[in-house]
Amino acid sequence: MRFRYSTTNPAQNEFDSLPRLPLILQREGHRAEASGLVDSGATVNVMPYDLGLQLGATWDDSRAIIQLTGNLGNQSATPFFATVQIGDIPPVQLAFAWTKNPNAPLILGQTNFFMEFDVCFYRSKLEFEVKPKQ
Repeated sequence: MRFRYSTTNPAQNEFDSLPRLPLILQREGHRAEASGLVDSGATVNVMPYDLGLQLGATWDDSRAIIQLTGNLGNQSATPFFATVQIGDIPPVQLAFAWTKNPNAPLILGQTNFFMEFDVCFYRSKLEFEVKPKQ
């Protein structure tokens, strides 16, 4: 499936657009629609705090055993699993680092988004393609 690069603010132009993927997340009877940044430079998938709450999770500081890096380097996170549906591609379970940071973006990274999907970026066309692994 091909998707268009997009912006988060109407005041931004196409040079500010990034590969954001619309998806549906499900966990324990809860469902949420979201847009995740497809980031081949991210080591792990990251789940923002509010989205985890929407999916029925409860934060427990004692379970926050993952130390994030990069822009979120001072944040701790806890393992979080959700089933993800992208268009008409069969759903898959993804593992996330759920952070308590309310401003963290939903990031789709190497572990394990890029392990489940093949992605090809066409930046010059402002498009990217996502396919289930073969």
